[in-house]
Formats: sequence, C-alpha cells, structure tokens
Amino acid sequence: MAHEGNNKGEALLEVRGLTKVFGTLTACDHIDLVIGKGEIHALLGENGAGKSTLVKMLFGSLEPNDGEIAWKGERVRITSPGHARSLGIGMVFQHFSLFDSLTVAENIALSLDDDTAIRTIAAKAQALSHSYGLPLDPYSMVGDLSVGERQRIEIIRCLLQTPDLIILDEPTSVLTPQEADKLFETLERLRGEGKSILYISHRLEEVKRMCDRATVLRHGKVVGHCNPRDETAASLASMMVGTEIHQVIRETPEGGPGKPLIEIRKLDRPAATPFAMPLRHVSLTVRGGEVIGIAGVAGNGQGEFFEAISGEVLQDDAGSVRLRGTDAGRMGISQRRLIGAAFVPEERLGHGAAPAMALSENLLLSRHKTDAQAFLGPLGTIRIGAISEASKRVVMDMDVRKSAEDPEAASLSGGNLQKFIIGRELDRQPAIMIVNQPTWGVDAGAAARIRQALIELARAGSAVLVISQDLDELFEISDAIAVMHNGEMSEPVPIAEATYENIGLLMGGSEPGHLDHDERESV
Repeated sequence: MAHEGNNKGEALLEVRGLTKVFGTLTACDHIDLVIGKGEIHALLGENGAGKSTLVKMLFGSLEPNDGEIAWKGERVRITSPGHARSLGIGMVFQHFSLFDSLTVAENIALSLDDDTAIRTIAAKAQALSHSYGLPLDPYSMVGDLSVGERQRIEIIRCLLQTPDLIILDEPTSVLTPQEADKLFETLERLRGEGKSILYISHRLEEVKRMCDRATVLRHGKVVGHCNPRDETAASLASMMVGTEIHQVIRETPEGGPGKPLIEIRKLDRPAATPFAMPLRHVSLTVRGGEVIGIAGVAGNGQGEFFEAISGEVLQDDAGSVRLRGTDAGRMGISQRRLIGAAFVPEERLGHGAAPAMALSENLLLSRHKTDAQAFLGPLGTIRIGAISEASKRVVMDMDVRKSAEDPEAASLSGGNLQKFIIGRELDRQPAIMIVNQPTWGVDAGAAARIRQALIELARAGSAVLVISQDLDELFEISDAIAVMHNGEMSEPVPIAEATYENIGLLMGGSEPGHLDHDERESV
C-alpha cells in the first residue's frame, strides 16, 4: 500500500491537517486528503473511523477545530451546506431527506436557493434525469416511489446544482444489482465530464470496480492511500481494521434440514398508512438447521413482514404465523419469546435498545420473561448480579467494545451496539432467530463475527431467518434466498441456483414464485 498517490489531473480539493474534536474524542485527527479533477476517490474505514465527520466538514455541516480546506487552489472556510453547494460541492446522503407527501419537483425545489417556478424545476429535472439515464416523473408523489427511484431524486437534485465534486455515501445500499449497474454508468459519465466523486462504501468489490484511488481511515487517522484495483477486497478490509478479517464459513449441514420451525401461511396484512406496503399471501417455511435469507429493495414489505412474525402487530388468523408448531399469529412478543423465538429489529437505537439505559438494563428489558427464574427473585426483586454476569458474557462472546463497565446503549458505536443486541439474543440459544438487517452500517470485522454466529446457531439446529438489503451478506450466509417485492414473497431459491442476476430480477419485480425456464437459461 502506497502512502501517497498521484492525482488524476489537477487537484480539485485538498485537505490538510483537518481535525475535529468532540469533548475527549478526536473524531478526525490531522487528516490529509487530495481529490483530483475527474477522479472517483474512495473513502474507506470501519465504523467510527471518522468518515462521516470528515464529509460533514467538507459539506459545511460541521466546522473543524484545526486544519484547512483548499478548493480549486484557494483556501476556504465552508460555513454551511448552502455555502458548499455555492462552491460546487454536492452530497447525496445515505438516508434520504424527502417528503413522501410532496412531488418529486416539490422536493427538489426545497433544496434550491432561489425561487424558480415548480414548472421550470420539473422540466429541468426531467431533462437531466433522461440525459443521465435516471428517468423520473417530476410530478410523481414521492411516497409512491421505490427506494431506487428516491435515490435518483437525490442524485438529480444534486446534479441540478452543477457540482464539481459529488460526495456519495453508501450509494448502492438500497439498489438492486441492475440499478447499481445503471448508477455506475452514470458515475463513469460524470467522471468523463470532468466531475469528481468522493465515494463512501463498505462494498469493496464496487470500490475496486469504480474508484481510481482510495484513502483509508482508522480511528480518525489516515493510515494510507492505494489504488483499489491493485488490491483484493480482503486486503482493503484488512487496511480498514488493521488486522486480517476472518472468513465466514458456511458448511452444508449434515443430514439435511430438520423439521419446520417457522411456518408463514398466506399471511395478509393491509397497509397501516397511505405509504406503507400491504402484505399479500406471504408464505415461507424455515426448518431447523437452515439460514433463509430475505432479499428486496427497501420498502417492499420487509418491515411489515418483520412486525407480523415478531408479534409487534398481531394477525387476525392465528395460524398465519406458526412457530415451533404453535399457532402464534395472535401472540405478543413475549409469548413468542417463551416458545423459543428471538428477534432483532432493523433500528437498533430506540427499537432494539433504549438509548439512555445501561446494557444490562436493556438485556433485562428483552429477557425478563424468558429468564424470569434467573433474573427475578421473590416478589419481583431484580437479581442484579445474574443480569450483570449475562451482560458481561454477551460482551465477551461478541467482542463488544465499550468505554465503561456498563455504559448506556447510546454511548456505543453502531457496530458495537449491534453486536450486543444480537449477542443478547444468541446468548439464549433460541430455537428461532429472526433478524432484520443484521449488519447495517457495521464494519467488516463486526459483520463477519455476526454472520458466523448466525450460521453457527442454525447449524446447532435452530431456524434462522435473515432480512437484508445486502446481497453479498445473503449469498455468504444463506442456504436459500427468497425475495420480497411489492408485499409478495417469491419461492426461496437454493443458494446453489442463486445468482446476483436472478435474485436481482426478482428484486426488480419479476413474477414472484420462481424464474421461468427461459430466465434461468439466460442466467
């Protein structure tokens, strides 16, 4: 790995000694970075490495404590996102900032600094979207659009401001493989037009494919630069974490799968809100010893599906959700836990854990029913020692990094809190494990640990159901992959028959059930 790289053309942006301190934490420690004109430059690092803090300083959302930024050779102080846009710096955030009840054009208008008429904005957006191969109807209601279409809005909104540098944060995390390919074509065209792109992604194969150079951060410091095409995904991951990443091992279970432990039978659920997704005749079986993955672009019913099978929303038909042979559709979460089920929701802070409560207290919240004999004494007294020991065991087993003996959940990094929440459930050795986005925003080392733990639980005889937008993850851990699209579930595709192309087709709306013979032949 080289520690200096040649710029592609003249420098557009130079960062020298940029530093940001929050209390006693140095989030960015004297960072140096150069982005050339017409270059796609990757910014890599594990959770907490300082990537988000750095780009927020470049976009004017945060002010540095030290260091300087040079833009087109001139030193600048970027005071706000509006100032960044006026300079020619645009950003497309990972989490979209769009209003469902407004049209595409109206959402774009909110980000513009002038009073241009909506009709003019709509015409410009439509022309630009077709020009770049990202077609949009400017008069569509955002709440009716897919996540991939919403990302197009963010990109077109950014391009309308004619930026010279575009910052993209995890741009393919919500896209099908086919949509990602279309995005890559757009990025290559922008590079050809002399635009520069700062590309943040944990998908290292994409980085190798698209990026001219990479800067790697670790613990807030630059640890090196490289040409990603000269590296492997494994070597890039090792640079990010400082050690070799253990490979996830998925061995074929001996003797085949066991009896059905999760049975979803023609599950229907009406849309709870105007912009929610109804579930339509969803059926799925997961046997002991299996990991079944659920793929799909966000917003196609995965959240509603998780709520139904976890007990957050009860069903009219008790038999529509069957767990360990028990009709559970009318059971609440605690009742489902008592028959051996465990659940990890998508949102870890506020849903999976109470932010202001200690880790041990969060463990008690989720296990006070299943572990009542161990954790509760006479008259409902709490056995602090037993709970503390269980919490310490989870921390050790999942390598949870923390700054205090029993810190508040909100004080942990996202990856470490995710490890604790999943470990809290694995510690029970549940017969059924249902996880929504197990490694969302988690660095490579933590992700490998979580994925291996889920595989090992299944191989011990449990049924594991994983909902994920990360296809790489699903191909790594699943024995079969089903796809949710428009509130419907496809038949699971055995992993030996699954390809990124056929799963991507199902994600994009191919008829649920199975790919027909011609589609299989074309794959």
